[in-house]
Amino acid sequence: MYALIALGYTMVYGIVRLINFAHGDVFMVGAFLAFYAIEKFRLPLPAVLAVAVGGCALLAIVIERVAYKPLRNAPRIAALITAIGVSLFLEYFTALHQVFGPNFYAFPRPFEVVSREIGGITVTNIQGIILLATFGCLGALQYVVHRTNLGRGMRAVSYDFVTAGLMGVNVNAVISFTFGLGAALAGVGGVLYGIAYPQINTFMGVMPGLKAFTAAVLGGIGSIPGAVIGALIMGQSETLTTAYLSSTYRDGIAFILLIAVLLFRPTGILGKARTEKV
Repeated sequence: MYALIALGYTMVYGIVRLINFAHGDVFMVGAFLAFYAIEKFRLPLPAVLAVAVGGCALLAIVIERVAYKPLRNAPRIAALITAIGVSLFLEYFTALHQVFGPNFYAFPRPFEVVSREIGGITVTNIQGIILLATFGCLGALQYVVHRTNLGRGMRAVSYDFVTAGLMGVNVNAVISFTFGLGAALAGVGGVLYGIAYPQINTFMGVMPGLKAFTAAVLGGIGSIPGAVIGALIMGQSETLTTAYLSSTYRDGIAFILLIAVLLFRPTGILGKARTEKV
């Protein structure tokens, strides 16, 4: 689950060097879109995924065009503060009674949960779907980045967006596509989160978003495989902490890992140090 959110963080940072703190709230919007698609319209799961993915991608593109694009050449602190502002706006705007409302909602599961014991380990069909969806999305993302013209444009803009523009790459379109693609993965994560933990509210994206950001830093922010590796380490660390210490320390371990990574390996597991010309 963290991996699907962390991929959006790492892609956006790799392109425009921006930590999009609103990304966790886009994940929340995806869960609510799925909730209404199931509850109000009784759509099947593939259609629910399409609604969540399309809605999140559209929202992210609008956010990028309205909030981030005008600040592209501004100091980075301005874009960072704007990202925090967009995050707070999404949380409190959607909490209005006229939008989603401030209450907790029971997420309707579109299928029955089935659990099996394999080698002393209990595994549910939801966990299997989440795992397959994550690696499927990772494979599709790797294909887009390394085998398509848009992916070539993304890599060019990541390396040097000024030179990429001079070479004919539509920089604005590539950046918008990157935001939309990352948000689409967050939309998938929102649907799966609602199915796995069937209770949602408008502040549900805060902690998963922060932990996914930590996972992206741990794996090497800007690296797509690194985001998945960091997310798996994050999830295992939380589970082991809950099992052998206490669930009280579960959230704290994420930020202890973040501090440790920043102290001893700031580039993360698969990240590469960047050289800047003076």
